[in-house]
Amino acid sequence: MAHVLVTGGTGFLGSHLIARLLPAGHTVTTTVRSLARRPDVERMLAVAEAPHADGVSYVEADLTSDRGWERAVAGVDHVLHAASPFPGAGPKHEDEVIVPARDGTLRVLRAARDAGVRRTVLTSSFAAVGYGHGRTARTFGEDDWTRSDGPGVSAYVKSKTIAERAAWDFVEREGGGLELTVVNPVGIFGPVLGPDFSTSIRIVHAMLTGRMRAAPPIWTNTVDVRDAADLHLRALTAPQAAGQRYLALAGEPISFHHIALALRAELGEAAAAVPTGSAPAWLLRLLAMVNPALRETVPQLNVVRRASNAKARKELDWSPRSNEEAVVATARSLVRLGLLNG
Repeated sequence: MAHVLVTGGTGFLGSHLIARLLPAGHTVTTTVRSLARRPDVERMLAVAEAPHADGVSYVEADLTSDRGWERAVAGVDHVLHAASPFPGAGPKHEDEVIVPARDGTLRVLRAARDAGVRRTVLTSSFAAVGYGHGRTARTFGEDDWTRSDGPGVSAYVKSKTIAERAAWDFVEREGGGLELTVVNPVGIFGPVLGPDFSTSIRIVHAMLTGRMRAAPPIWTNTVDVRDAADLHLRALTAPQAAGQRYLALAGEPISFHHIALALRAELGEAAAAVPTGSAPAWLLRLLAMVNPALRETVPQLNVVRRASNAKARKELDWSPRSNEEAVVATARSLVRLGLLNG
């Protein structure tokens, strides 16, 4: 068994990674931006019923500072770098997102290299793979990269692309014996463990609470957080995963309308507020002229991005849940934990 550092233990994916590592017998250290957040992680691990959670070590470290990282990687065999800034709204300047994403990734990799860590698995994103290409029928794979100067590329998408490219460049030029593997998840859904969850979850949250009154003509790719965590752990130890990227997604894209249908079919009364109708693209474009919150969605209207999970299935024997299973599990956990009022 290994000693593994998980960065961003308070995060949606980070907490699930810890919950998967512990029953496998690994020793776990995790970083939090403030040690005051330790109880939050402990509560999430309790919800996950993770064994030996009292054995997790906590180190205060932030992606924007060197402080704490030497201690975080001390005695560590592997790093799962899941921490990343994700803005709730568009920043005033793209560097507000790009700089911490890129510099934070390099900070973790330098610390890992200096500590003699064997392998780091970096959580990147499909945002670094399939954006900026305009409307296309192509199916994206691990050899594809987002065009940062292409159409519809947000600051967040650009930050993920720049940060991942910087990681590969660093390992090639300065990595020494450090191995790098990258996992590129699409929208992460699945059971939440507490109020810290991915932006994707807010789609289901908005439907269940009635805040989304009609489903927009938007398509998304999904992966269940449990499957994303499983792929990270497979990538952590498989010899053939060194130097590779792996797309993490359930399969074909799913529309917001079909997400709503799945929720209404499986949740009964809990889905009473889920929208039954769809909003036309022309109306959303009109509303976006006066509602800044809608403007970032306009480039995504009626855009379908297809990708393949064949590499992860073949090389790492990975078998993810379906889109419907992921979104329904999301909804059930939000109901069970009483998180629909927030």
